[in-house]
Amino acid sequence: MNFNTRELTVRDNVIKALNSSLFLPQVLEATRTSMLEFVQADAMALCLMHTEPFDFRWLVPGPRIPILDGYVELVKHDFLRDPIMARPNVPIRDTQLLSRGEYERTIIYQRSRELDSPLEHIMAVLLPIRAGLVGALAFYRNEPRPFSSQNASAVTSLNEHLMNMVRNVSDAQNLMTGANLLDELYRRDDSAFLVVEHPIRETFRSKHAATLLARWFTASDLDSSGIPRVFKERLDALVGMDADARRWKLEWVVNHSEGIRKCRFIELPTADGPQRWALVLNEIPHSIPLPLEMAAKLTRREVDVATFMLRNWDNDQIAGEIGRKVLTVKTHVRNIFFKLKVDDRADFLYQAARLNRPV
Repeated sequence: MNFNTRELTVRDNVIKALNSSLFLPQVLEATRTSMLEFVQADAMALCLMHTEPFDFRWLVPGPRIPILDGYVELVKHDFLRDPIMARPNVPIRDTQLLSRGEYERTIIYQRSRELDSPLEHIMAVLLPIRAGLVGALAFYRNEPRPFSSQNASAVTSLNEHLMNMVRNVSDAQNLMTGANLLDELYRRDDSAFLVVEHPIRETFRSKHAATLLARWFTASDLDSSGIPRVFKERLDALVGMDADARRWKLEWVVNHSEGIRKCRFIELPTADGPQRWALVLNEIPHSIPLPLEMAAKLTRREVDVATFMLRNWDNDQIAGEIGRKVLTVKTHVRNIFFKLKVDDRADFLYQAARLNRPV
């Protein structure tokens, strides 16, 4: 990679900024000026994506990039997504895939011009962070001057530093979450949680947790330790998994007639000795208001459907109420889940209740 003295100095500034904080938005903001100079771009954005199930979140340092606000509607038109997925760590430029005429006919380009923020050229690279989590780093130019192979080499030279930065931030946030969790829970009278050591030994049970567990389970549902057998089995499985495998097993959710019952399993940091886990319990009643944060991301019809879902109506009931076919309602439900980044109805109800009354 041929970088002159000035470029190497700027690259060093980028690397220094990547290690400046353990809060991702701050890191990106600290990195932005040097990164854009080194890559010779006008704007940049990082998209963190979970691959199974698929969801994503855009982080944009500096001025907003209007087209990314509505990316959920455009993801299927993103002509760079599949190529970078197929070639991780390799920067891909729009000019490698499309002629200028073809590019100007893409929905991405046309929409950017409609928003008065034209993306004249795009370059992106996929960064594998860990199993199930990747980052897509995109660079944009506002003038019709294509990205060069040298610009791509500049990005490639930073790939490992970028991946390590995201991993370090993620690990640090997980550790801080565990370290601060008990202090936060103890301060709240309505907290429902258990603290458990593995092999299973309960060391603390909050008053509210005792009330919930007595309502959720009968004596025959309990293990000899006094912990619900279903929780013990989940903990036994979690202890035997690595961090990546645990990712999708850290929540137990049941849609009960009285409401959504949920338990989050959070490993607490320990210097030595047995593993400690906090089991945080929540019970969310059916029929709750649609939070404004959710409504803002939905169309008017989707707001109607989401509101009926929060009353625990099924698709047939919703279709009859709004005068549409069940298949149309199913499409609305699928779009709602995608836009709100929830897995299913139980998760939607839980997240809506959490936003109404954070726990």
